[in-house]
Amino acid sequence: MTSQQPLRRLPLAAAVCAALLFALPACAQTTAAAPAAVSANEPAKVEKNAATGIAKLTLTEKGVERLDLKTETVKAGKGKDVVVPYAALLYDASGKTWVYTNPAPRVYQRQAVTVAKVEDGVVTASAGPAAGTTIVTVGAAELFGAEFDTAH
Repeated sequence: MTSQQPLRRLPLAAAVCAALLFALPACAQTTAAAPAAVSANEPAKVEKNAATGIAKLTLTEKGVERLDLKTETVKAGKGKDVVVPYAALLYDASGKTWVYTNPAPRVYQRQAVTVAKVEDGVVTASAGPAAGTTIVTVGAAELFGAEFDTAH
């Protein structure tokens, strides 16, 4: 014969779990207004351009360190083409291709790329950042996530 004791505790355990799940979002809410500049406790300051919908992300030193961001420079290709590492390329939900540029220290901004071809880990683009532009090759997906974070 099996004990019924564990089965009697199941509804209580379910009720406790449900109460915790509903309480968690309330714990994350704050009543203070967000500061205008990025602080040491905030992962990134996101300034969305109303006209383009593209945001400028400003990270703290600690944020850059945590993401272990790596960058490379866009190289000139043949004609007007530019060449970027495939690791820098991001695809959005509609299949559009992007890279994150690094126009200033700790500042990152998404820029569209028109891919002409991908070969051996190198992207030849007919449109995108100009040759010499610094782009993110490691950590771009995390920047993309920070740009579209709907929790804030």
